[in-house]
Amino acid sequence: MSLQKEDVEKIAHLARISLTEADIPLYTQNLSNILALVEQMNSVDTTGIIPMAHPLDATARLRPDIVTEVNQREHFQQNAPQTQAGLYLVPKVIE
Repeated sequence: MSLQKEDVEKIAHLARISLTEADIPLYTQNLSNILALVEQMNSVDTTGIIPMAHPLDATARLRPDIVTEVNQREHFQQNAPQTQAGLYLVPKVIE
């Protein structure tokens, strides 16, 4: 698919990108090349190919779900202006 000057101008307008007249031929060629590559990739037969979630067939290493830090709530709340029942009290900002 080959784009025309008007197509590139419309795309630039929609993307809120300002292009000079000198830039338009370069963008026209580059965008046309990108669309040609997409068409080429769409023409590949992918029947029987299982989609992958990630290009590297890796699994996430899981760690044990155990607490590794000490609860320091009281220590941190000593710096707060107001607390109540272990919660920080803040002024109401939305009416």
